[in-house]
Amino acid sequence: MTTLGKTELDTEILVAGGGLGGVAAALAAARAGHRVVLTEETDWIGGQLTAQAVPPDENPWIERFGGTRTYRELRERIRDYYRRNYPLRAGALRLPELNPGAGRVSKLCHEPRVALAVLRELLAPQISAGRITLLLEHRPVGASAKGDRVESVTLSGPDGENVLVRAEYVLDATENGDLLPMAGVEYVVGAESRAEHAEPHAPEEADPVNLQGITYCFALSHHEGENHVIERPAMYEFWREYTPEFWPGPLLGFLAPDPRTLEPVERTFVPNPDTDPLDVSADQSADAGDKELWGFRRILARGLHEPGAFDSDITLVNWPLNDYWLRPALEIEGRTGPADVERAHYEAKQLSLSVLYWLQTEAPRPDGGTGFPGLRLRPDVTGTRDGLAKSAYVRESRRIRAVTTVTEHAVSAEILGVRGRVSRPDSVGVGSYRIDLHPSTSGDRYIDVASVPFEIPLGALLPVRVTNLLPSAKNVGTTHLTNGCFRLHPVEWNIGEVAGLLAGFALRRGVTPQAVRAEEKLFDEFAAELDQAGVERHWPEVQGY
Repeated sequence: MTTLGKTELDTEILVAGGGLGGVAAALAAARAGHRVVLTEETDWIGGQLTAQAVPPDENPWIERFGGTRTYRELRERIRDYYRRNYPLRAGALRLPELNPGAGRVSKLCHEPRVALAVLRELLAPQISAGRITLLLEHRPVGASAKGDRVESVTLSGPDGENVLVRAEYVLDATENGDLLPMAGVEYVVGAESRAEHAEPHAPEEADPVNLQGITYCFALSHHEGENHVIERPAMYEFWREYTPEFWPGPLLGFLAPDPRTLEPVERTFVPNPDTDPLDVSADQSADAGDKELWGFRRILARGLHEPGAFDSDITLVNWPLNDYWLRPALEIEGRTGPADVERAHYEAKQLSLSVLYWLQTEAPRPDGGTGFPGLRLRPDVTGTRDGLAKSAYVRESRRIRAVTTVTEHAVSAEILGVRGRVSRPDSVGVGSYRIDLHPSTSGDRYIDVASVPFEIPLGALLPVRVTNLLPSAKNVGTTHLTNGCFRLHPVEWNIGEVAGLLAGFALRRGVTPQAVRAEEKLFDEFAAELDQAGVERHWPEVQGY
């Protein structure tokens, strides 16, 4: 339906946000036969895996278990893309667990555009069947609610025209939980007080502007003897001199705190090392792997390919040096507004560009010289003009006030012991990652706490009041602290997939999601659907890390 100056759409399920959670939700609902409108602010679906250019952070057992079947399908399709399209040398081609970038952060370091191609392939049959309508470069700007239901969401498109979408179910998969304030959904932002949940690492007082820093990632290759030095960034002098109170020296330097111990540790940086990438082990439970910067998030390893195919590796810069935490990059009622958010993103981009300029001109080299002018910014890898990722890597968003809030007591190895567990009768998935909080906008240092494998309770996906909006990304019922182990790739996919399945199940049964949890028979039926879909809901016997 089209009216003057406005397009109107009716659908069963609206998924606002095309990140990993949003794509998983849309796929799950469409494969169950439902009509879905999927929106995305940028022109790339995939969120942190693509537009934010962040290789996957995963649990150590992900190759065997600890993720949904569709998440493993995504991973294997990415590997297959390399096998079909890249000139892999024989030893790499034979590897069943191919790590295309041979990075240490993940067993599947790879280029953003490869993940994008695979995600597009996954959506293609559903789009062709008319079950998914994909609206790129559309962002929510308003919502209408009546009582305990969200009735419609207004989107702003690339041409300035608004699109009004009416849906039976609305899934908020935006990076910042944008629909929550628009629709009047009860939510939390920032850090809760210690008194609220008795979390040992929580601050004494609640602090709504205490958010983890954001990062504008970028990709680099290195070409010895060439000069690819960028123009000096406008804020370079500021960032060159900036020394945080809790840092062992200037932020632009290779000396930085170890996130787990806070002790100063010198990082190394050697572009295109001669070591064989087949020898790289990517197991963060054994070795965090973050002290050698070039190899940590390397996304293309030239040594995996036929000689001469590539003249450089490609590495992804998401380091302590370019985490930005001076101000929140989020509108917080009564605290920050649009101008503050715009300023935060500008300064964060300037920080990343300043890191690059410092690397090219002043960074110490192993041979005693300074600067790596052969470092080349790769806008072709990120799909942007400025060479930075399309979107900031957002670690923390608004979170629903949930029926169940996951607290530190349910995931911390310090509290539960490394073999401890919290069993969830309403489990709808699993996850495992350290409680990993980066420096925050209120001055917190790293908070890095050993965790145990956890189950995702259905109650964490249920708002306390609203009956037809479901969180589908980082905006579930966690705290500021437990968000640190819920925010990574496989858990976000799991959450989105379950939200899509839950919306479809509730539609077909004519019940609310809250009733699915409250009524044992309904939950058992829904759990059987999850099991059939390959959603793991319980862990085998493994030890936390």
